[in-house]
Amino acid sequence: MRTEADYIEQTALLPRKKSWSQRLWKTVERDKYLYLLILPVLIYYVVFHYVPMYGIIIAFKKFQPLKGILGSSWVGFRYFEEFFTAPYFWRLLKNTLLLSFYSLLWGFPAPVLFALLLNEVRHKLYKRLVQTVSYLPHFISIVVIAGMVVSFTGLREGIVNQALVLLGMEPINFMAEPGWFRTIFVGSGIWQGFGWGSIIYLAAIAGIDPQLYEAAEMDGAGRWTRMWHITIPSLIPTIVIMFIMQMGHLMDVGVEKVLLLSNPLTYETADVISTFVYRRGVLNQDYSFATAVGLFNNVINLVLLIGVNALSRRLSQSSLW
Repeated sequence: MRTEADYIEQTALLPRKKSWSQRLWKTVERDKYLYLLILPVLIYYVVFHYVPMYGIIIAFKKFQPLKGILGSSWVGFRYFEEFFTAPYFWRLLKNTLLLSFYSLLWGFPAPVLFALLLNEVRHKLYKRLVQTVSYLPHFISIVVIAGMVVSFTGLREGIVNQALVLLGMEPINFMAEPGWFRTIFVGSGIWQGFGWGSIIYLAAIAGIDPQLYEAAEMDGAGRWTRMWHITIPSLIPTIVIMFIMQMGHLMDVGVEKVLLLSNPLTYETADVISTFVYRRGVLNQDYSFATAVGLFNNVINLVLLIGVNALSRRLSQSSLW
């Protein structure tokens, strides 16, 4: 019969389970060069994205620069209530949602379709040329893009109005018409980003097993059938992940581009939350109010990201986490 002393002696000979800190240190020591590689990125996000979160509390304070963040007096939800009850609240929210929705509706499928079509091109030189040309707008500054848009849509010298005159139509002052702002904003965004956005889809297509295409071709499947039954289903997980990430930025309409393309004549459709925050916070120096509005914007983005991610995980088994 085993005694307690025998049991203690046998368990003492068993290897002890390493603590969490020991396992972590062993992992870091093993992959130290990989951790060194990501260290600059980690430092960047900590310094410029996480440390500034401390300043969010001025959304609940009447911030006075001379007193500092901690010395300023608390006002609670005063600035949130002021924003929600303001006469311009619904206009800003409507413009932000519509611009984001149209950009998502027309801009999100564009790189997917372009990647599918480009994948069917068999001439390698022509394919590389098309890829290069489609990538170039991404590297053009927003300021230059806005200048090009203003120049192309000019009332007298713009090539768009010159084409309309040649067709026997009246020229249109695009930059002064509120109804044209959303079309110009979304269209120029698609032109600038669809080529660069297709890179990740082309990479996903390149990772598809070639044997699937060979087997389908032996069974008599044509190029359209192979695309529909092999390429597109293989792209769905990537499309879902990219869609979730886009939903996390639904309320983030590019403030630089809107400021460069808009003017008081087009505020009816062009004024969005981000531009309002810029005017109120930077130009009018009302930092607490602008921070409150920006916090509201980011909370909506976070809720959308979590909700869409949970829905995607339940319906398609693909999610960010």
